[in-house]
Amino acid sequence: MRTYEQDAKTLELPWPFTGREDELELVRGAVASGRRGIVVTGPAGRGKTRLVTEVVRGTDHARVTGTPEARHLPLAAFAHLLPGTGSLPGAVRALSGVRLLVVDDAHLLDEDSAALVHQLAANGRTRLVVTACDEGAAPGAVSRLWTGELLPRLALAPLPEEDTAALLGAAGFEALTVRRLHRLCRGDLRLLRSLADALRTGAAMVAVPGTGERAWRGPLPLTPAVRDRLALVLEHRTPGEREILERLAFAEPAPLPPHGLGLDVLEGLEAAGLVAVDDAGGVGLADPLHGPALRAATGRLRARRLSRAAAGRGAALDAERHFLLRRLTRMDVRPVATPVGDWVVAEGEPVPAGYAAVRARFARLGGAVRDAAAWAREGLRWTPEDADCAAELALAEAESDESGHGFAEGDVYARYGAVRAGELAGALPAGSVLARHAEALARGDGGALDRAAAALEERGFLLFAAEAHAQAVRAHRDPGAGRRSRTRALALARRCQGARTPALAGLVLGELTARQRQVVALAAAGLSNREIAERLTLSVRTVGNHLYSAYTRLGTGNRGALPCLLDRPA
Repeated sequence: MRTYEQDAKTLELPWPFTGREDELELVRGAVASGRRGIVVTGPAGRGKTRLVTEVVRGTDHARVTGTPEARHLPLAAFAHLLPGTGSLPGAVRALSGVRLLVVDDAHLLDEDSAALVHQLAANGRTRLVVTACDEGAAPGAVSRLWTGELLPRLALAPLPEEDTAALLGAAGFEALTVRRLHRLCRGDLRLLRSLADALRTGAAMVAVPGTGERAWRGPLPLTPAVRDRLALVLEHRTPGEREILERLAFAEPAPLPPHGLGLDVLEGLEAAGLVAVDDAGGVGLADPLHGPALRAATGRLRARRLSRAAAGRGAALDAERHFLLRRLTRMDVRPVATPVGDWVVAEGEPVPAGYAAVRARFARLGGAVRDAAAWAREGLRWTPEDADCAAELALAEAESDESGHGFAEGDVYARYGAVRAGELAGALPAGSVLARHAEALARGDGGALDRAAAALEERGFLLFAAEAHAQAVRAHRDPGAGRRSRTRALALARRCQGARTPALAGLVLGELTARQRQVVALAAAGLSNREIAERLTLSVRTVGNHLYSAYTRLGTGNRGALPCLLDRPA
């Protein structure tokens, strides 16, 4: 019997496992002793195999994988585990000694292999972790694993944007590049890796002064993964359909009016999920990847014919800026669509300093401190002497460093800065979410602080909400209520791109066990896993597992980030 064993020796990889804490615990629980296992489904590239690999890390298990080439060969996927080509009952008996079996890409299994997996699940002696793509037809024996309720099913959701940011931020990508990649890939981690690798090895990235990060501005690299996605769009398309798709691609970021495009053709494209109609009746491409991919794949002469003049883009940018200013005045910083500004910065076109400063402020007040700094730098790139962008950059950088406060703004948010620091504030707009936070803090009312935090979160002030929950931790007399506030504060803080403010100090370590705190503290001090094991009289594997669990809770997969998280010098 051939089995595979994996240990925890390699915890820091070029692409570390990031996020998915809830899914990880769910799958681990499903393969615990006495359980039959689980099926993990999702589109190709969603990260199913990576999740399952983390689940079985450090365990003895057997593994089989379905492949297109062997899909019509009986029991081909199990050939390395079976002594010969026997009957199905014989194969079940031969695998009876396997306690944990990973079946990857089960939708590509041949019918006999699928029936074998189904029989193993029905017998219940072998715990199964099965992955299957839900975009195509799987063998009936595989789909009946969950439709017949033999095994529970986990439909894997796209990786959240904050986890994508943690993954790419560790690789040195600046915030606006991270957001652009997340928007283009929409949870397809295989496509994300393809693009990130192409950008890192190509000449499309430029250094961001003073940060150690690199930014991507300009056209989309036509990687094999991008070409595959584009082939799916253009396959079986008529010349008329392709003409419309290209016209829409070169019209971005603005939609086109439907008249003149051919309504019958548009209806077919809409039915295929390739175009979408907005509330104003404009037509655009449904997938954000398709426009850049079509533009990159079009020849120069054809691109010149299809390109539209940039006239009117300045007016559209100004309209977006005034819209964001109105939202700031109403104390509402929930994310909104800003297609023109996003397109301009992605294409590497000049960004007006006034627009960049407003984008920076809107992002910072919403807790997206890295986005804020990136927008301020983008404005300074084109207008180096702009005072508003320089001020926003200083404030955003201060929000990422507990030694600074970042509160000096000269308006209502400046007065509110005292509340964030845990002090009494000057007059705030009566009845506003900021005033409710100040009043709850003045009373030392933990419940009211939690309610104020919920109101702040509803308005998009994620960092302010995290701080209010953190203040509630210290105000609560009930330990259970304090723990709930801590959990909420941490969940919100992790969505704020590494913001580190005085109110959030001390929250991170509270999430770790005593042993995890010991291991993490020694790792942050620079000790290797073996040195930590010798210091604490543990095995190297146990140290690795403690670090892995701590990374999951701390929201990082990078050992080099530990000193910053623990407020220690690197």
